[in-house]
Parts: sequence; C-alpha cells; structure tokens
Amino acid sequence: MINVGVVGASGYTGLELVKMLVTHPEFQLKYLATTAGDTVIESLHPSLVDVLSYPVEKASVEAVAEHCELVFLALPHKASMGFAKELINQGVKVVDLSADYRLDLETYETHYCEHEDKEHLDDAVYALIEYYREALKMAKLAAGPGCYPTATLLGILPFIPYLDTSAPLFVDAKSGVSGAGKKLSETTHFVTINDNIFAYNPLKHRHAPEIAQKIEKIHGVKMNVNFVPHLIPATRGELVSVYATLKEEIDPLEVLRKHYETDPFIRIRENPVDIKSTAGTHFCDIFAATNGNALFVSSAIDNLLRGASSQALAAANLMCGFSEGMGLPTIAYVP
Repeated sequence: MINVGVVGASGYTGLELVKMLVTHPEFQLKYLATTAGDTVIESLHPSLVDVLSYPVEKASVEAVAEHCELVFLALPHKASMGFAKELINQGVKVVDLSADYRLDLETYETHYCEHEDKEHLDDAVYALIEYYREALKMAKLAAGPGCYPTATLLGILPFIPYLDTSAPLFVDAKSGVSGAGKKLSETTHFVTINDNIFAYNPLKHRHAPEIAQKIEKIHGVKMNVNFVPHLIPATRGELVSVYATLKEEIDPLEVLRKHYETDPFIRIRENPVDIKSTAGTHFCDIFAATNGNALFVSSAIDNLLRGASSQALAAANLMCGFSEGMGLPTIAYVP
C-alpha cells in the first residue's frame, strides 16, 4: 500500500478525493489537512457521519512528508505552490489540483500572480490523461487541468488536424455551481442562480489561454480561442460546445472513434450528450456533427470528478505504477 494524503480536505474536490481514496485498493489514506486548523472530517462534511471518522490537521509540510509518499493538493492557486515546492524537495510526489503548475511562467503570471516555484514549473506534467499518460508514469509533479479545459480539449483536440486554424475557435461552456467552490458569493447565491443562467467573464476568462496553450503544445498550431463560461442551476456537471471551421470534409464520429479507440474513459455518443449521464463518474462523453465546413463538438463531464478529483486520482495511479482506472467511479448518478 502507498500512503497518501489530501491537503484541502474541506472543499468539494477534497471530499471527492476522500470518497475515492477510502476504497482504493492500493492507496492508504494517511493524512488529511486544511489550512485552517484541527478538526475531524465528518465535521467538515456531515455526509460522512457514521461512514468515516478521521482527524484533519492544520496543513504542515513536515507532517505530509512524514506520513505520505504522495499527496493531493486541493488548494486554491497561489496556496498550492508554497506547499508543493517544499514537498517535492523532500521526495513526496505531488498531484496539484490548482492552476499553479498548468501554464508556462509568462502565461501564469499574466493571468494569475507571481510564481513562487519557478524551479519546478517545467517539471510539472499536465494531467490530461489521454494525452500525457506516458509522461505521467515518470512524473513527480502532476498539474491537474481546469475542468473547462478538460472538457474542451478532450472534445476538440482530435479535430485540430482537420481545422482551418486561421479561423477562430468558439467555446460555449456551462457548469454546475459546485465548480465555484464552497465559498459564498452573490453569483452563487440561491436567489441568483435558481431558475437562471448567465455568462461570466466572457472572452476574458483565464481558462482561454490554458486551452490555447495546450492546443499549441500538442498540435504545434496557434488558435484564437474565444471562451465563454456560463453558470447553470445544477449542482454538478459540465457541458461544453465548441464551434470550429473545417478545411476538409470528415466523418466527425469516425474521427473520434479512431482517435480514442484505446481510451476506456472516453465515450463517443451517437446523439448529443448530457451532463446527467456523466455525473458521479470519470467518463467524458463526446458528440460531434458537421454542416458543410462548420464543426460542432459537444462534451460532457462531471466537473468535480473528471474535471478535478478523479482525473487527479488517475494521474496518481499512473505516477505510482498502477492502472489509470484503479478506484475511479464509473456508475452515474442517474436518475
């Protein structure tokens, strides 16, 4: 058994990690922490009362290094890199769910803040599993993609060789409120989101450069990514619609089937996808259609799982020499 821990156990992604780790056949949960202070996990998450009782400590690099061979950092950006750089230097493998290691230095500092761990930034492996599987097997630091970039990239990357890359890429994304985290705000207040839907940070959201950068790294082409996220009155789930211009005629479903034929957690759908069918799972469902040279791609994921915690667990599995699918949820929350 490999001893693992979660720093940031109070949030939604921290809870999802705990739920998967307690039944994982090869990982032993040895450490839970928050940046706030001592408590127990069932106080942070009442759904765990009479299911799991475990102490939650104030986060400490020394304690993580003492108890864990690998740790998940479910912390906000800027908070993660302070822990990660010290843990890596002490030989602990790190899976970071924040934005701190997803981007190159210039892009990160343009859209977030000054980076405190330039030493390890180039060592981080982007944990989009289907595209970085082999690199993750050798990684000491995995950078979890954002939920929107995960759904967008998994949908559009197979089509980049067939696109007119001089034409803009339009991404219309919709997510459940859990993607905003537990912190209260006017935007996520019940009276704001109930019976409502609205865009936020249209064309200015910092996931746009993440999507553009990964398209360039994987396919070597620059694209003008126009990204518009929306908040919908749902607890969890994410639906991304991508619109692009083709340079040649293709069968879009055949392109997807061929591209992902060996990837067990990508499901190619014959009809438009929905968020309910992936809720509670690690699956990404993808549908695509064309109208002349217009391409429509739609992908659906669970924003807390494939968009964060289960993707982090898949990365950890690979980093530790296990099958990527070990311990990942596959049964959807339906109905």
